Amino acid sequence: MTALFARHALLPQGWQRDVLLEWDSGGDLTQVAPGARPPLNVARAEYVLPGMVNLHSHAFQRALGGLTETGSEGPDSFWTWRDLMYRFAARITPEGIEAIAAQLFAECLRHGYTSVCEFHYLQRAVDGASYARPAETAERVAAAAQLAGMGVTLLPVLYSHAGFGAQPLTPGQARFRTDVDDVLGIVEALAPLRGGQLEVGAAPHSLRAAGIDAIRALAAGLPAARPLHIHIAEQEAEVAQCIAHTGRRPVAYLLEQLVLDERWCLVHATHLDAAEVTALASSGAVAGLCPTTEANLGDGLFPLAPYIAAGGRFGIGSDSHVSQSPVEELRWLEYGQRLQHRQRNVAHVPAQRSVGDFLWQAALAGGAQATGRRVGALAAGRRADLLVLDAQHPNLDGVDHAEVLGRMVFCGNDNLVRDVLCGGRWVVQGGRHRAQEAIAARYRQALRDLRS
Repeated sequence: MTALFARHALLPQGWQRDVLLEWDSGGDLTQVAPGARPPLNVARAEYVLPGMVNLHSHAFQRALGGLTETGSEGPDSFWTWRDLMYRFAARITPEGIEAIAAQLFAECLRHGYTSVCEFHYLQRAVDGASYARPAETAERVAAAAQLAGMGVTLLPVLYSHAGFGAQPLTPGQARFRTDVDDVLGIVEALAPLRGGQLEVGAAPHSLRAAGIDAIRALAAGLPAARPLHIHIAEQEAEVAQCIAHTGRRPVAYLLEQLVLDERWCLVHATHLDAAEVTALASSGAVAGLCPTTEANLGDGLFPLAPYIAAGGRFGIGSDSHVSQSPVEELRWLEYGQRLQHRQRNVAHVPAQRSVGDFLWQAALAGGAQATGRRVGALAAGRRADLLVLDAQHPNLDGVDHAEVLGRMVFCGNDNLVRDVLCGGRWVVQGGRHRAQEAIAARYRQALRDLRS
């Protein structure tokens, strides 16, 4: 049994003082006791938070960051970026996938993510052939998560078409090709890896890449309660294509065709009308918001204010990994709304007026639901995933606990995360990941291999 005494800890009921946290060798919290006396010979911390959930990741895209920021002769968009990403994806080996994912996960841990949902669609070899082990690349991501100490939900992707109407895949999409049996086979192959630090769900890529009958079959074939994620309504062009093909907007169509519930995460869902906002909020599904990627790609702004008012659940993801910081995702989420509505302090509810606290706690709850894992809160029975903040940093000097998250999210760009416990193991201490140098060396070699 291992323990930590926190002068201030963010529990499900809010900030509490003098909290004793204990966890077992399996990485589960066994006791979270506020109002405790500090035991002898137990480590102490001033401010402790639950680790954040990153509910949407394409790990391999971490190596593409910053390489697509040059204007072309015509207007650039998501679709021009996608063409560049396809060419990049065609060059990555399984070894490269593992090295890039480990670097990403180590970075995410240092910034306060302790769980990630990996929306994994690089399933095949460069020529489109299946690997000898069809789950080869997913297993590489799992190995990277184990090396870094990151909790992960693997989501092998159903990707069968290039567009609405079952358009055939292009050569650039050959590595992504899967049908329902392929995905369920990968899910089964990954079953022995399931445990406290790893869950396995599935992800229809999008309505344009997977037909509704196949999505329905995948949902039925996946074991009960496993998470299901899907990209949806990210781009206005996608919305127009869906209307042309089905007569309905994407989220409305999905809600009509399937019973969406707590196991579903709708990633992006950027372009919703008022009826879709209400219906999605009522479904119990999570909206997976990725503000830095959505900004980088010029997607648009999610209708956050009416969605919160309708009681909708949401979480955050770093998606293409132009940022690995949950603070930056939450800041962009709020600031985008301020720019759109030309007002301040948009994301709050009557029971929680602090924007920083509301965003952190809401993203924790939605992200935890999207993982299908016991994370997202400092409570007995949950995973021992927590952040110790640097109480000596000037931004936190002398602040009241009620001001901590406001300072963390909206004051400066220094990383205030000092130590990170994930699955009951200290993976970051003093701001450094335990395997930072070795992971970075492998990542640099992977980049050299890509350039060559």
